[in-house]
Amino acid sequence: MKIMRNRVVVTGLGAITPIGNCVEEFWKGLKERKVGIGPISVFDTEDYKVKLAAEVKGFEGKDYMDPKTAKRMERFSQFAVAAAKEALENSGLDMEKEDPYRVGVCIGSGIGSLQSIEREYKKLLDKGPNRVNPLLVPMMIGNMAAGNVAIQFGLKGKCFNVVTACATGTHSIGEAFRSIQYGEADVMVAGGTEASITPLSIAGFGALTALSTSQDPLRASIPFDKERDGFVMGEGAGVVVLESLEHALARGARIYGELAGYGATCDAYHITSPAEDGSGAAKAMEMAMKDAEAAPGDIDYINAHGTGTHHNDLFETKAIKLALGDQAYKVHINSTKSMVGHLLGAAGGVEFIACVKAIEEGFIHATAGLETEDEGCDLDYTKGEGVEADIRYAMSNSLGFGGHNATLIVKKYE
Repeated sequence: MKIMRNRVVVTGLGAITPIGNCVEEFWKGLKERKVGIGPISVFDTEDYKVKLAAEVKGFEGKDYMDPKTAKRMERFSQFAVAAAKEALENSGLDMEKEDPYRVGVCIGSGIGSLQSIEREYKKLLDKGPNRVNPLLVPMMIGNMAAGNVAIQFGLKGKCFNVVTACATGTHSIGEAFRSIQYGEADVMVAGGTEASITPLSIAGFGALTALSTSQDPLRASIPFDKERDGFVMGEGAGVVVLESLEHALARGARIYGELAGYGATCDAYHITSPAEDGSGAAKAMEMAMKDAEAAPGDIDYINAHGTGTHHNDLFETKAIKLALGDQAYKVHINSTKSMVGHLLGAAGGVEFIACVKAIEEGFIHATAGLETEDEGCDLDYTKGEGVEADIRYAMSNSLGFGGHNATLIVKKYE
């Protein structure tokens, strides 16, 4: 017996990224192959091997909320509020006409605020425990992105966050999707946010040898390329408004696309490396296709996790072949991280928006910087220029430390 579930559609988009602080600028940047990577400006990197990051430029929290409120929020929460504000305005949702207990939030962050931890720990050592900011904990903890968005916009429904490292944004949208499918909410504001370009973060990821040590911004984040040497740390937020189709139609909302499938698995293999045969990620893709009632031949485009680390790109390629079979060689694949770096918990949110825009405009952006595919990376990664294509089904993959795999499928609304 098939369980009747609500259809879920995307009605609002919001983004803060290293190539633009709104969806329009972000998408324009992707189409133009604009690379948002440059020298780290927020601290002195003299003693660091890693010199580059993809920083958000020209962002001021007080431009999106009152200055006093902004002061009580760390950067990752400010990004979330800013992206949610754009998404809600874009959706046309009028909260005065909504039951606030039917509008929820699921916005995750992989790390929360390392800035506050570093700052207040130094204060603790230098000046003692009585000088630590009394707001340290509520500013630091990762759930405060969701909490602050709910507070700012009066969203009183289900409010939670997912923390699955680099898969956070994708899982958050997936779990919000399920909440609407099964009637727990009419509307969910969902996505991911991150602001982890800090001394401790760069030192930690650098010690893992996960980060690129290239000093050329155009050759630092080069997924699937034989010269790739790691990912580039990025920051930002990607937030979408999801709602039941019935609710969207009732209020005459603009519909960008239908969120049709979600799959989630765990490799149960290694804390940082994906499973070498790609089986876990493949199973997430298969589950998402089954959920969307789509066959491998229906998938027109995949926004790959595509980090630019040796293991990820090779094993994700294997996973796509496992999940799609012969169709793997016919589907267009790209990596948004080639331009914005790796936004950790925000990556899935931003990349899902890239999928929605690709369907809307019939355009698949290039994997910027890709020159020569590595051995084993033998699929179509949209090298060189972007391509115009009629996209009916788009898939977005995210793989996180801990073995977390998540896949979303969005399709053209019919």
